[in-house]
Amino acid sequence: MPIRVHLDDLLAQRGMTLSELSSRVGITLANLSILKTGKARAVRFSTLDALCRALDCQPGDLLRWEDGPPEPDEM
Repeated sequence: MPIRVHLDDLLAQRGMTLSELSSRVGITLANLSILKTGKARAVRFSTLDALCRALDCQPGDLLRWEDGPPEPDEM
């Protein structure tokens, strides 16, 4: 998928762990891990809102589109 999640970068910039983020936003560690590794296929706006609030960022700081062919399951 050409949409990439840059959660690791933001966590490092903020000096925050995934566990701490999980506690702040009320999202399980497992679901954050799925998002972080790029395996998520959808993100709710409420989740995006919670992440942006906790990380003090914009959605574009978390998600980036990269040019390239779609993944086989997206065709």
